[in-house]
Amino acid sequence: MNELIAVALFTVLAVISPGADFAMVTRSSYAFGRRAGLAAALGIALGVQVHVLYTVLGIAVIISQSPALFLAMKVLGAGYLIYLGYKSLTNTTRISLEGGSSSQLGVLAALRSGFLTNALNPKTMLFVVSAYTQVVQPGSSLAINFGYGAFMSFAHWLWFSLVAVFFSSAVLRRAMLERQRLVDRVIGVALIGLGLAVVFANVR
Repeated sequence: MNELIAVALFTVLAVISPGADFAMVTRSSYAFGRRAGLAAALGIALGVQVHVLYTVLGIAVIISQSPALFLAMKVLGAGYLIYLGYKSLTNTTRISLEGGSSSQLGVLAALRSGFLTNALNPKTMLFVVSAYTQVVQPGSSLAINFGYGAFMSFAHWLWFSLVAVFFSSAVLRRAMLERQRLVDRVIGVALIGLGLAVVFANVR
């Protein structure tokens, strides 16, 4: 029971801390509507399972013993964050509430972006690896380990679904779309900053 509580607290604190996932869900929600925001939240939850899978199966041990591989994964994730930030920073497409914001294409793109943002997110990688190495007891069964992983995904899905619902509300969307260029730039700078922080953290 103590282990379960520790995993729950560890997960909640990690999920609600601001980061790339939050920025990406926010933009998907205000730009393309609630369905897109919820799709992004689902993509993030699925992305968590990538980290859970390689951690539970022991690949995390290989990563921890190979600094070059570990660094390569971090740089790859940082590069994707910088790419997303650049796309948001240089976006010139004007969006309107009447512009078909909940199209199937937008929903699928949000799902894909949510998945890739989390699957390539060094923060999530470190969180999952740390959770299993610092909190979960060695020798736990695969069923328990994957159960914890399912909880981590559920927590991410729940939190970011709430974020999507909040930022896709008509009043807030209208206010943000009226200031779309500013909002896009703020989100773009935030994503690029997060990516560069990962790079410079490893340079030091």
